[in-house]
Amino acid sequence: MKNTTQAIVLFAHGSRQSSWREPFDRIAQHLTEQRADVRVELAFLELMTPSLNEVLSSVAAEGVIHVTIVPLFFGVGNHVARDLGELVHAFQTQQPQMQITVAPAVGQSAAVLAAMVDYASNAVPAQS
Repeated sequence: MKNTTQAIVLFAHGSRQSSWREPFDRIAQHLTEQRADVRVELAFLELMTPSLNEVLSSVAAEGVIHVTIVPLFFGVGNHVARDLGELVHAFQTQQPQMQITVAPAVGQSAAVLAAMVDYASNAVPAQS
């Protein structure tokens, strides 16, 4: 484990199908390689482990005090707008020393949207 006081927690929904998590594991791995200075963890809302509470408890026990949660959701529905906030609030009442920031959902990023448009555009051959 990295000896750091900062962590990025990638927060995804979860699924009953185990293969669903593979792209999220790859994202976490690439981020770990890119950000050697920050602990990177993956947490799930439901149906998969670890949960957000489990990850936050684990990193808090290891001395992490600054956490940025990155919701890996394309839209901002109830899971991001309500559920995530409730989970963070409940944890912070138990661990008030931890500073938790929630980044905008990835689907709100102009760069992510542009990458999706580019991907979709390239999926269809150009007509000559």
